[in-house]
Amino acid sequence: MGTTLTNQNSIQEEIKNRLKSGNVCYHSVQNLLFQLLSKNLNIKIYITIILPVVLYGREIWLLTLREEHKLRVSDNRVLKRIFGPKRGKVTGGWSKIHNVERNDLFACLLLA
Repeated sequence: MGTTLTNQNSIQEEIKNRLKSGNVCYHSVQNLLFQLLSKNLNIKIYITIILPVVLYGREIWLLTLREEHKLRVSDNRVLKRIFGPKRGKVTGGWSKIHNVERNDLFACLLLA
């Protein structure tokens, strides 16, 4: 689980490998636990198991906006799966949670 450097010190391959490892970790945990556990426990699993796999070696990364975007998309994808859709208070119908609202929910659960 080392860090890969290229001749040009490009971190793109490293980010790609980290995201692949994180996806493998997420999918192995998701099938077993995510559907049966509470959101709080899912967030704790995400923070303690999946994020360290994705962010391993980040201390030496010099990220461009493209790599930051890839990491953010990966993060939002997992959080989207954890929080799922929301039920409307007025209509009772289902709607998707937007990224800003999802990040607020994530922050609230972290502080709890």
